[in-house]
Amino acid sequence: MIFEVTLDLTLLLILAAFLAGFVDAIAGGGGLITVPALLLAGANPVEALATNKLQGTFGSATASIAYARAGQVHLRSQAAMALVSGLAGAAGALLAHLVPAEALRIIMPIVLVAVALFFALKPGLSDQDRVQRLSPAAFTFTAVPLIGAYDGFFGPGTGSFYMLGFVMLAGFGVLKATAHTKLLNFASNLGSLLVFVFSGATWWMVGLAMALAQVAGAALGARLAMRIGARLIKPLLVITSTAMAARLLWQAWG
Repeated sequence: MIFEVTLDLTLLLILAAFLAGFVDAIAGGGGLITVPALLLAGANPVEALATNKLQGTFGSATASIAYARAGQVHLRSQAAMALVSGLAGAAGALLAHLVPAEALRIIMPIVLVAVALFFALKPGLSDQDRVQRLSPAAFTFTAVPLIGAYDGFFGPGTGSFYMLGFVMLAGFGVLKATAHTKLLNFASNLGSLLVFVFSGATWWMVGLAMALAQVAGAALGARLAMRIGARLIKPLLVITSTAMAARLLWQAWG
């Protein structure tokens, strides 16, 4: 067997990766789709996180390049933030290895429920720039490492948290925030992936197949985001994370 799971499950994971890449490029939160999907396909928590980092790295890189080519973000100006995000992602991945698998099975659905509630209750955001509450340096060494470490440890919703951090703390409009989010998401994905590579937990064939779908979804999503923004994606994130969390809670506690 080429893949680590059956062909039908692999095809479903590829579909989930395409949808995740599409959603993540617009509003973040693609991991809300892929991590639960991997768990439901039979991966243990560490395998799910490791494989998610492999395929997610390709999607965030694709979105970063798409936004940069469109002039929405200058990648070089984010170099310091990206380095901090990458190091924090690696630290979070190391922490994930220290937490027992059964504890992660309980933590994951709880975090998914919290993320769903956050998106459901958060008032609508616009593309207009807001008041800057933190300087770029302060943002780099406070919000960025916290979110990056979360990405390495767990992951789902990281892009959305970065986006909202840019909006609420850095004062960016939604589209500008989304564009600037992608490089940081790529950096934290890459940093945590480098740690997970040595764990032996990555589903390489499934992950690479999902990565190709991520690239396609991210490219399409980035183009759509630059046309209409993220306002249609929020309900999708709420529905998806709620449904997946309910399924995982039922699976964990019977």
